[in-house]
Amino acid sequence: MAEDKKIKEVAALKYTPGANTAPEIIALGKGEIAEKILEEAKKNDIPVYQNPELAHTLNKLRIGDEIPPELYEVVAEILVFVSNLDKSYGEKHGKRK
Repeated sequence: MAEDKKIKEVAALKYTPGANTAPEIIALGKGEIAEKILEEAKKNDIPVYQNPELAHTLNKLRIGDEIPPELYEVVAEILVFVSNLDKSYGEKHGKRK
């Protein structure tokens, strides 16, 4: 069986309604840097959404860039994912948002 040699890529996004027009890229990484970004996310209980194609596309941009309009739909799916996690966390821990 062939081992998957594809290099892992990650992108971290931040979105503050009212402050940003669109989500902003706050971190990008490939290989070892990607692994470190994922470790930090895990340590800080930051939700991780896996989409290798999107991560690859975002890695063509720069830190500080807002995502381009053609990616709004797929990033909206991520925001729904995170919102559902927040809601689920609140229900499990008796917190309401």
